Parts: sequence; C-alpha cells; structure tokens
Amino acid sequence: MDLILASASPRRRELLDQIGVRYRCEPADIDETPRDREKPGDYVLRMAAEKAAAVAGRHRDEGLAVLAADTSVVIDEDVLGKPADRFAGLGMLARLSGRSHSVLTAVCLHGPDGISECELVATRVEFVQLSREMCEAYLATDEPWDKAGGYAIQGLAGAFVSSIEGSYSNVVGLPLAETWRMLSARGIAGALGG
Repeated sequence: MDLILASASPRRRELLDQIGVRYRCEPADIDETPRDREKPGDYVLRMAAEKAAAVAGRHRDEGLAVLAADTSVVIDEDVLGKPADRFAGLGMLARLSGRSHSVLTAVCLHGPDGISECELVATRVEFVQLSREMCEAYLATDEPWDKAGGYAIQGLAGAFVSSIEGSYSNVVGLPLAETWRMLSARGIAGALGG
C-alpha cells in the first residue's frame, strides 16, 4: 500500500525516514484557524483529521493511505503557534522560560477504505530560566521561525529543556511509537516490520 505524508515538514519526513517508512509528501494546505473556545487537544485532532481527509480526497479510489499530524505548544491552555516576528518570538520564549508546558501532537491515518484512526499524544516539557540575551541570540538564528512555540528541541533550543516527560519525537513533530503502531496495523511497517 502506498503512503502519502500530508505534510511539508522536514522534521516529520526525517522521523518517518528514521523508522524506514516509504512515502511521498503532499501538503494539505488547509485553513488552520482555531475555532472560538476550541480546546487545544480538540484543535490538533481536528487539524490532523482535516489534513488527512483533504489529501485523501484528492486520491479517491487509488488505494492510498494518508498520514497527517498537527503539533501545538500549549501553556496556560493557550496554543502557541509559529512566531510571526521577533516580538512574537520573544513573547513566546518569555512565557516558556522557567516553566513547564505541553506539546500536543495529533496523528491521523486515513486508510484506503475511508476509515481514519487518530491519536493524541502529550509530552510535558520544562524550560530553564531564559535570559533576554539567550532569547535574542536564539531568535537571531533561523531555527525558531517555522516551529510551534518558537523553538526546536532537536536544535539549539535543546539547551533550554531541563526535563521532559513523554515522547521526545512527539515534541519534534511526530510521535514515533504511536505512528509506527498505526502504520504497522495497516501493513505499512517500514524497516521495523510489524
């Protein structure tokens, strides 16, 4: 069975490559605006399901499976998206500084039979206290600009993390244990078999 990854994220591609899954990429390009009073977990689940459905809809009757995911950084029940500018980036890092937050990723696998399975994974991440100088230096790099919450745990911002509870790959953008389980249940196992 062929698999489409409904994402343009290089991090999700790297994670699928890591477990030897063969796929092709096709971004969903959907409206990602949160609904009024939508809870963060409901938001990421809806986004992943809508991305999978949008791409699957382009390939009806082709026998393809579509994998989609959506990741949000959540603090005080607020979803932190990708920083639009330096000011937004500073605000996000200031909120995360010295505190713990959640990283939520929803993964959705839409099978060729039209049946979708979605799962929500949460990881708790705690940051060290960040100085203004640290934040400014980090924002001077290319790293934070296309990342939820304005940081990449797999890059320089790994130095900001004092503890993590849960899936590391979830924070990067695709929880591998849950993704592998979903794929192998559909016969898309990659290098690990299934």
